[in-house]
Amino acid sequence: MQLILVSHPTDGAEDLARGLVEEGLAACVNILPGARSIYRWQGKTCDEQEVMLFIKSAIDPIERIIEIIAKRHPFECPEVIVVPVVTGLGRYLRWVEETCAGQEPI
Repeated sequence: MQLILVSHPTDGAEDLARGLVEEGLAACVNILPGARSIYRWQGKTCDEQEVMLFIKSAIDPIERIIEIIAKRHPFECPEVIVVPVVTGLGRYLRWVEETCAGQEPI
């Protein structure tokens, strides 16, 4: 199982999250509002209000879901960071694995 962290503009975040879950690519996506990102882009300092998506997935290889997120994200260079889950509640980890089992991303 992996935890995928994605910063996203508020508009469209729910569509991305819902699509990943409905297609079986993610077992669950948390949308955390109120993130503020300050970053450099094309020589300028940007300051944006965003949401953070915490995506729980067991899709293998993980590069497939990263590609899908990047294609559906409105930014040219979106933040997509994968954190391996080392341990957790066994029932929950099994549920994530079973929910994503056998899914072929579009």
